[in-house]
Amino acid sequence: MNRLAAALIAYVVLGVLTWLTITDTKLRVGTLVILALFAVKSWTRRKDVMHPDDERNADKAEAQRVSEPM
Repeated sequence: MNRLAAALIAYVVLGVLTWLTITDTKLRVGTLVILALFAVKSWTRRKDVMHPDDERNADKAEAQRVSEPM
């Protein structure tokens, strides 16, 4: 099991525990929204974690392209 899958499972478990233990609707929804934001951030940043060199290579290529004389 990779780290992304473990993190998403942890968010689901925390969501279920939140749903079962918090009775105030506003607090429950707020907590679930925050957990959802963390899950979305984990999902969207997975490429950066899996391929950290791709971003640096893209930045270098962009810097070289910009610095070339016209």
